[in-house]
Amino acid sequence: MTTFATNKRAHFDYTILENYEAGLELLGSEVKSIKTKHVSLKEAFVTIHDSELYLTNAHIPLYIHAGKVPAYSPTRPRKLLVKKSEIKRLIGSIRAKGLTLVPIKLYTKRRLIKLSFGLGKGKKEIDKREKIKKREDERGIRRMLKSS
Repeated sequence: MTTFATNKRAHFDYTILENYEAGLELLGSEVKSIKTKHVSLKEAFVTIHDSELYLTNAHIPLYIHAGKVPAYSPTRPRKLLVKKSEIKRLIGSIRAKGLTLVPIKLYTKRRLIKLSFGLGKGKKEIDKREKIKKREDERGIRRMLKSS
């Protein structure tokens, strides 16, 4: 399994409740571009349109050695391949609980490119500050133990 891109802010901004895996509907030049690690999930998110999931705003530039592709957009929505039963369950939990779908990482599974995304609940600013403070305290303790 090779990881091509991770969303580092996903676990910082959201509490991930459940993880899901989906395939992506990609063009051939996009696959080559991803395999050369030219992909970013930094500002990406998962949306729902007509009972289908889409990865929106993920930046996948055109492959360097590919020919001209007319009207190619690097941040176009890409369809996620997920079972209908999972989609229905996700739609229900998003509407009922006010949760969101957050892309976590892009990787290969055998020869296929997969996206790991999670059902997340947004963290409040206070939660983030507490997490940072806890991390700094743990670092300080480790330094004290290391120096003694």
